[in-house]
Amino acid sequence: MKINKLFKALTFAVASFSVASTAVAEDRSYILATASTGGTYYPVGVALATLSKVKLAPKHHFSLSAISSAGSGENVKLLNEDEAQFAILQGLYGAWAWSGEGPYADSGRQDQLRSVSMLWQNVEHFIVRSELAETGTVSDLNNLAGEKFSIGKKNSGTENSGRQIMKGLGVDPESFNLAYMGYGGSASALQNGTIDGMNTPAGVPVGAVTQAFAALGNDISILSFTDEQIKAANGKYNLWTKYEIPANTYPELDKPVTTIAQPNFLAVRKDLSDEDVYQLTKAIYENLSFLQGIHKATKAMAIEKAIAGLPVPLHPGAARYYQEVGIDIPSELVME
Repeated sequence: MKINKLFKALTFAVASFSVASTAVAEDRSYILATASTGGTYYPVGVALATLSKVKLAPKHHFSLSAISSAGSGENVKLLNEDEAQFAILQGLYGAWAWSGEGPYADSGRQDQLRSVSMLWQNVEHFIVRSELAETGTVSDLNNLAGEKFSIGKKNSGTENSGRQIMKGLGVDPESFNLAYMGYGGSASALQNGTIDGMNTPAGVPVGAVTQAFAALGNDISILSFTDEQIKAANGKYNLWTKYEIPANTYPELDKPVTTIAQPNFLAVRKDLSDEDVYQLTKAIYENLSFLQGIHKATKAMAIEKAIAGLPVPLHPGAARYYQEVGIDIPSELVME
């Protein structure tokens, strides 16, 4: 009798342990790499992590935890080494990583990389003094030889994206008298006449651009892009898409300006389960108001723009959701 009771007790204990172990195994926690806490990447990452904990953890048993990082360059490394399973990346870094170019020329294609969704766009603002804007398009950058132009802080995404665009346009930035300043510093320098132009890729409206137009008005111009120039700027990447800055976005900007924008996007390792990535993608687009209530950068998100400008093929789980809602997925975003 005692042996029988002991056997039953042991059986119950083993069964309980097995159930607990299964529950633990099913509760999956993924790391989402962002950037410094002072920028936009980190709070957007926190918003996505919060969404996962509220909408996905109770039923689907997985969630994301956002961590700060040095930004896109480090995030590609963290994904490759499985130190993070998700990351927010600037589109250009995704394009470089997937093509094995730029900083990845030696290591080659980062094959673990897949995309989930475009999050928000960095809108290019190439701004010059109006007397240098003969055509009003980015071909006027060729008028800046010998002039002082702020291309962004050294080794920043601003500098790298600016150089990449100008390379496609056949403009040599080394012919400029280059300054390496952040957005606020560039706007102040433009106001006091120490530079003749600047590039500020960011979400519209950009505070530094508002500052510059408030002070200088029609004395400065945002250079526009023609369709041919958009194609040239992209080269082989198909990264930047057409973006119209509406009239009156900035003081005395009385006409819309056609420029280009690249995505900041949510990336993922290719070996994550299709089901988890599907559920996350679905949760994002079925709960946009939830995200938008946490951070304003996500207000630009819409299902119609979910795959715009993505530089890396979609994860099958994300592709499944987009197909369900009727989005046509171009061949370059499909991996067999």
